[in-house]
Amino acid sequence: MKFRPEPKIVESIEVDSFFTKFKDNLELSLTAGEKGLKKVIREKSINRPGLALSGFLKFFAHDRIQLFGAGEMAYLEILSQKAKEDILIKFAELEIPCIIVSRDLKPTPIMVEVANRFDISLFCSPLSSKDIVTSATVLLEYEFAPTVAEHGTMLDIKGVGTLLRGKSGVGKSECALALIERGHSLVADDHTYIKLINKKELLAISAELNRGYMECRGIGIINVVELFGVRNVRLEKRIDLVVSFNEWSVGHDEERTGLEESYYPILGIEVPHIEICIRPGRDLARLVEVAAMVRAAKIMGYDSAQEFNERLIAHMANQDEG
Repeated sequence: MKFRPEPKIVESIEVDSFFTKFKDNLELSLTAGEKGLKKVIREKSINRPGLALSGFLKFFAHDRIQLFGAGEMAYLEILSQKAKEDILIKFAELEIPCIIVSRDLKPTPIMVEVANRFDISLFCSPLSSKDIVTSATVLLEYEFAPTVAEHGTMLDIKGVGTLLRGKSGVGKSECALALIERGHSLVADDHTYIKLINKKELLAISAELNRGYMECRGIGIINVVELFGVRNVRLEKRIDLVVSFNEWSVGHDEERTGLEESYYPILGIEVPHIEICIRPGRDLARLVEVAAMVRAAKIMGYDSAQEFNERLIAHMANQDEG
């Protein structure tokens, strides 16, 4: 049985990493607490303090990013200087990871002072609170998603995300190259990283270092963008189908009808799976392309194997009646 690596589970990310990766998406600027960039975010949700500002901290989600919107800032304005300081210090002592102030609202002097004193990064953004919550939640979901590496080549074939598996040297890259030449797109060659998004969708990506590059035995490393164009490379793609290449041997039982669906488990998700035997003269690229088209038809609700089976049963019934 081939060894499959354990999935990588991300339990926290540094505030510095969050800021570096997403400052453009969220239009963040660091206002105070630069030393707090080494703190960690342990939850993938955003928290609006709301009730906690009144002093009720029993259910305060202190491991999350704290978002201060128009409501929170307006409430702080009506508090006395001492009350503002007391509640913000209580927040700080609970080791919140960072604070974001939305709508280009100006942080109060005491917020800046507490952020610097307790090393809590304080960010400002012109975006609305709703937009920040929506975007940041999606971005954090991606960062915290369980990840596993698969030895395989990932392609987008007519909109169907297809992962090609098989032993080294079996012909995955050559098949992928033929598919790319026909206009399909490469996501990752040979080593594919897969993230589980929202516990239901598998997203395949490539390592940044070799994104857009392929290794072709006998030729070497090629740049897909340079040879075929930028439209033949994708940054990421949902996995809809897994195709495994196996060496043919006498007595090997191959699927003939397509009535029985098999699945390949990745991070707890069962992905439709087909096996193709490697034999001289077989056009693997054409077979994979058709397999992807069949999968696309099934996603749309059409199953040619099932349709033919029903026609066959009906024909046999008519023969018996005759």
